[in-house]
Amino acid sequence: GALRRLALALPQPAAVRSRPGRDWRWRNLLVSFAHSVLAGLWALFSLWHSPELLSDIQDGYSVSGHLLVCFSSGYFIHDTLDIIFNHQSRSSWEYLVHHAMAISAFVSLIITGRFLVAAVLLLLVEVSNIFLTVRMLLKMSNVPSPALYEANRYINLVMYFAFRLAPQAYLTWYFLRYVEVQGQGAFLTANLLLLDAMILMYFSRLLRSDFFPSLRKGSAGRDVDGEKFLID
Repeated sequence: GALRRLALALPQPAAVRSRPGRDWRWRNLLVSFAHSVLAGLWALFSLWHSPELLSDIQDGYSVSGHLLVCFSSGYFIHDTLDIIFNHQSRSSWEYLVHHAMAISAFVSLIITGRFLVAAVLLLLVEVSNIFLTVRMLLKMSNVPSPALYEANRYINLVMYFAFRLAPQAYLTWYFLRYVEVQGQGAFLTANLLLLDAMILMYFSRLLRSDFFPSLRKGSAGRDVDGEKFLID
């Protein structure tokens, strides 16, 4: 709520004000950016402060990690309601699927107290999301600074590998090798594999858009003002 009020108070670029429907997406991305900064730094701090957690992914526990999972669950619930109440469900359906997966998984972790370390590792993705959201904000605002977009383009790629693909790959390997495929373990493993597919799909979109534009298909003339996920 506080992040949303702050986003409403900030001035909007002319490119956003001039296009109907873009104001919601701009405000929503600002809230997403704020969550990414807070959650990403929080996840890094939690692992730096308690590195022993990494040796017990299933049963390791820290108050900081627990509160981080609660905080991010609240954000995902808020963002889901924001999408639905602002009639953006059709254009942001992929985000709704992602949020449903995250909320259900995080609630199970909060209730049982198990696999909280896995959630903290997954939330390292928010470090990557900082630069992914900056990318989308720059595209929306038409900032006349190609150098800024270019710099963020390469930083974004590095962060995608370091904080999205690497933790996801490690957790997928860990769950498939060490976690029993029954009960909560089976549920979380299924969630993880679905998330793997989504992440690889978004990575292919990022590569096509920023590094291999000649491979883009069907995007010409497409209105993406309501889209939350990377498609352009």
